[in-house]
Amino acid sequence: MPSSYLTREGYQKSEQELEFLRTEKRRQVASRLQEAMEDGELIENAEYEDAKNEQAFVEGRIKELELLLANAFIIDDEQSLEGVVSVGSTVTLQFENEDEHETYMIVGAAEANPNENRISNESPIGHSLIGKHVGDKVKVETPGGAFYVEIIASK
Repeated sequence: MPSSYLTREGYQKSEQELEFLRTEKRRQVASRLQEAMEDGELIENAEYEDAKNEQAFVEGRIKELELLLANAFIIDDEQSLEGVVSVGSTVTLQFENEDEHETYMIVGAAEANPNENRISNESPIGHSLIGKHVGDKVKVETPGGAFYVEIIASK
């Protein structure tokens, strides 16, 4: 099983970020370090310390993205069955005791963004919906308690 699911768009964004970090950002940080070292005393040089911290962050993010991309499974629309919820599906849900419908895209954890209605397949709702069908009423277990949703549509 892949360690992470990414949409094609998410994969491309991660590749672009990795390329930016490897090229432009590394040069920017190296330049900051060079300038800070030219200022003399390194022991109490806040700019030097800040640049070193940024360098560590950038290198850590590069490693994180390399691992993500190496182990990613790209989600394609063609792979999902109509009416069956899977990673990559866009689902419309009816929450119990509510009149409004809500629509979410089920994505891998690396792309989850609740503000954009992109929920992780590892979240309580996402996990509960995987493999279910349109019309199913699904019990969602959360740390705050359980509730039910009905799957109105899935594509």
